[in-house]
Amino acid sequence: MESKTQAQAQKNEELWWSLLTGENSNLRRERRFFGLFPTPDTQNARCKMCLVPFEGITAPFMRRLVGRRRWERFPCYCDACENKLRANPGGVEIDVSLIFADVRGSANLAAKMRSSEYIRLMQRFYATATRILIKSNAYIDKLIGDEVMAIYLPAMSGTHGARDAVFAARELLIATGHVGEPWIPIGIGVHTGPAFVGSVGSESGIYDMTALGDTVNIAARFASVAERGEIVMSTPTCLASSIDWTTEKKHLQLKGIGSAIEAHVFRAGA
Repeated sequence: MESKTQAQAQKNEELWWSLLTGENSNLRRERRFFGLFPTPDTQNARCKMCLVPFEGITAPFMRRLVGRRRWERFPCYCDACENKLRANPGGVEIDVSLIFADVRGSANLAAKMRSSEYIRLMQRFYATATRILIKSNAYIDKLIGDEVMAIYLPAMSGTHGARDAVFAARELLIATGHVGEPWIPIGIGVHTGPAFVGSVGSESGIYDMTALGDTVNIAARFASVAERGEIVMSTPTCLASSIDWTTEKKHLQLKGIGSAIEAHVFRAGA
């Protein structure tokens, strides 16, 4: 029994390796094909794994063509991708780049606005971030509260994940108006390194593909210390992206991280 369990775990690990590194050509083709079909700039308008559209004028046609529908229990996935996550729990450790984009002072913003106005503002932020991140080959992990998290995987970005991440971060600052007067104040953290990526689930049957580990924690902490209009990047990210931007080098003592981390701060308009 134990050997059977180990064999299944090994099989799952091999599957996840092929999915995340790009050796699984099926997922790569699916994302390229489904990504051609337009959707509204709304949250969960398409499956975040294969990009099949759930909304928009092409969605009914795609449902008839490929038979994929929104998973009712977790509406950011289609039922076909949900089956993959459920049938193959596990994952692998791979090198990734991560973006965390955080709305600065969101509590104060909410206190100064009517609820309906604040909701519209956040929906605009989510729509803007989703459009930019998907275009940059990111896997959007989470849209929660006042924060967006995205992962750049080898399967989607090849060897250019760090470069895709920092340029998407800069484009997001520009799109939110940080070269002039921002319509929403955000700070961004970007980090590159090894992380566990895979299917994380519960006994209730809810599964999600996400990233875990120190690399994720550092990227999140970078976002938490970034001032509005700033991108806080790690040295590995800067080296891997080969950028020549004007940045300020800092050594940051981050909450929950033992030693100080060298970081490079880029400011919009610099």
